[in-house]
Amino acid sequence: MDTVDRFAFTSLGEFLAELKVLIKIRLSISVVFSAVAGYLLAADPIDLKNLLFLGVGGMSLVSASNAFNQVIERRLDALMKRTQTRPLVTKRMTVSFALVVAFSLTLLGAAMLFILNLKTALFGLLSVLLYVALYTPLKTKTPLSVFVGAFPGAIPFMLGWVGATNQFGIEAGTLFMIQFFWQFPHFWALGWILHEDYTKGGFKMLPTGARDKKTAFQIVVYTIWTIATAVIPVFGFTGRLHLSLVAAGLIFLLGIYMLVPALKLFQTLEERHAKALMLRSVIYLTLIQITFVIDRFLTS
Repeated sequence: MDTVDRFAFTSLGEFLAELKVLIKIRLSISVVFSAVAGYLLAADPIDLKNLLFLGVGGMSLVSASNAFNQVIERRLDALMKRTQTRPLVTKRMTVSFALVVAFSLTLLGAAMLFILNLKTALFGLLSVLLYVALYTPLKTKTPLSVFVGAFPGAIPFMLGWVGATNQFGIEAGTLFMIQFFWQFPHFWALGWILHEDYTKGGFKMLPTGARDKKTAFQIVVYTIWTIATAVIPVFGFTGRLHLSLVAAGLIFLLGIYMLVPALKLFQTLEERHAKALMLRSVIYLTLIQITFVIDRFLTS
């Protein structure tokens, strides 16, 4: 049984620092950013109270998923350099406490999203279920885990739209597809960089299992799919979700900005291009979401 020194934390700040690692605070915030962007694209008028419920609910569910993930993978995390200092690995936090945190955050998140509407709460809970019950255990079984993980990873952007409208239609589906295709170049770039560490933990994160031309080719293909999907709203058949020509042009250029290191990775197979791709993919997603929102208010 896992044990812990219950007086390991010498201060509240130290405890909160470990808690932030358990819930992966920066990742959780980035996910909430996507949900808020989706809400701002749909809400008319914008209700700050509902926006708060969405933010707290989304943050809670993502944090819960991350806590559950670390409980399940704590022994594998001990094998990898980048995760060896996590609180469950060092036993500065008990498994039972982490589970209390995870279940509490799940209940809080579901309640907050239910206040918006039932659909939003169900999609939020579905993302937790897919991440914890399917994606996490599949990571050591098959590279297809990234495909499975792309589903919960793509939910936040469209979750905001559903939270604002109580509808899942072509608009929410388009937002889902943008973030769905984006998952592949982003996480395969990360898998490329951390391939040796992931191998120590038994994780199968690259589509071919190796940093080779076939993996790099798939990265390029999914980057192109991401670029194409993101500009679809300019053509006018995605309902209330639309883009002006200027915004679509800017989003396309941002896509090229992400595509360049993907093409270089295919040419050279050098890790530095995978690092550039991972960084640019984060910049790309953030900036296109901001562009969508600004364009909505400038053209409405």
